[in-house]
Amino acid sequence: MLLEIHKELEKKMKKSIEFFVSDLSTIRAGRANPKLLDKLRVDYYGTPTPINQLSNISVPEPRCLLIQPWDINALKEISRTISSSDLGINPSNDGKVIRLIIPELTEERRRDLLKVIKKETENAKVALRNLRRDTNETLKKMEKDGELTKDGLKDAEMEVQQLTDKYIKMTDEIYNDKEKEILEV
Repeated sequence: MLLEIHKELEKKMKKSIEFFVSDLSTIRAGRANPKLLDKLRVDYYGTPTPINQLSNISVPEPRCLLIQPWDINALKEISRTISSSDLGINPSNDGKVIRLIIPELTEERRRDLLKVIKKETENAKVALRNLRRDTNETLKKMEKDGELTKDGLKDAEMEVQQLTDKYIKMTDEIYNDKEKEILEV
């Protein structure tokens, strides 16, 4: 039973880290990356649709994204969505494709991005701690019901804490990598 709880906790923590990494990949670091557009939804015939489901997104140059919609009618709406987003990029529309030129990061923009990344890192840590708390509550309930001894509870809680520490350290490493990426560009 304890092994199952431990495996389930690790599975949830891995998912939390995967979500954190995918969230950070949408943050612009001065290079063109199609994942920048992942959070944006275009109103396509009344349905909020991700841009990557409406078009082909390519990177012809390191600082340029090329968006080629499959339906030309969606071109204006895609352009409008990108303009109104918090990306800070103005789309260039030639009637067939949209070009996004990724500007150089200013010092102020770098600081803003670092604040966003720090906030996302804290959110990921909170999610991990919440998983730890929920698991510990389950373990305490098992001890109260007589399924675990006090020593067994203490050992199980220690394992949960070690797992939490491992994933929080992983979160910090991911943050440090992203911080370097932003500061180096």
